Amino acid sequence: MPIKVSKDLPAIKELAKENIFVMDELRAVTQDIRPLKIIIVNLMPTKQATETQFIRLLSNTSLQVEVTLLRMESYDSKHVSEEYLDYFYKTFSDIKDQYFDGMIITGAPVENLAFEEVEYWPELVSIMEWSASHVFSTMHICWGAQAGLYHHYNIGKYPLNEKLFGVFKHTITDSRTMLLRGFDDEFYMPHSRHTDVRKADIESCSALEILATSEEAGVSIVRSRDNRFVFVTGHAEYDFDTLDKEFKRDVAQERPINIPINYYPDDNPSKRPVVRWRGHANILFVNWLNYFVYQETPYDLQRIHELRNKPAQD
Repeated sequence: MPIKVSKDLPAIKELAKENIFVMDELRAVTQDIRPLKIIIVNLMPTKQATETQFIRLLSNTSLQVEVTLLRMESYDSKHVSEEYLDYFYKTFSDIKDQYFDGMIITGAPVENLAFEEVEYWPELVSIMEWSASHVFSTMHICWGAQAGLYHHYNIGKYPLNEKLFGVFKHTITDSRTMLLRGFDDEFYMPHSRHTDVRKADIESCSALEILATSEEAGVSIVRSRDNRFVFVTGHAEYDFDTLDKEFKRDVAQERPINIPINYYPDDNPSKRPVVRWRGHANILFVNWLNYFVYQETPYDLQRIHELRNKPAQD
């Protein structure tokens, strides 16, 4: 089934080139079904690229998904016009009385700051608090995962000696979980970050379960045992050339940066990167939508608060 978004969103044209059917809101109203309502809290400076990446993954399912884009009201974006944000994005004030089946909190290039030093941290805390009674399941990505672990479970982040940058092999630690159903024993995921969370800190929290780890990248996928929260420390959503753009940007700006690991053939930046993660990225998001959102969320979304403590199935 298609994704329902604003008819003028640039992602529609990009995804149409990939034969992904994206339905605008005018056509969606003619279908007599309730779509899954998913809100994307987009904290990335590259707003349009991030929109396209997540909408692409959300489209690979038989479910109709209605996407709402959310921006920080307390922060002025420097990489996209205010007109674009006003047209395509909502603020927390706009949607705080609504209910959603699922939410995605993206990464953000603020990981070297303490959480409380991030300009929009109080607003993000309000959104995470609100989600407990207004969103059934939330997926947190990269810095968003660190922020969620810190806010909900008081699990801190730690600086790395150098940037973790590349595509890393991961292994599954719990093959029974529905979130990773269909995964191979080993899979790859891109990472691009300066900080990390520690396995021991997560293992000490009985409300959390580690689902996948990497010898090089550490803990990669975590879920809360009630399936209300998923934390992904990498970037399964990345395009084939996202790391390439980051690398060449840093080189051009003369920032210290290593060639991304396990990415370019022969470690040669002039060669097209090899995609190793796309299949598992699609499975991850399909499973999240199906098992953690669609199968569990009440048809009447206002009943979410009644089900927040319902035991998980896996």
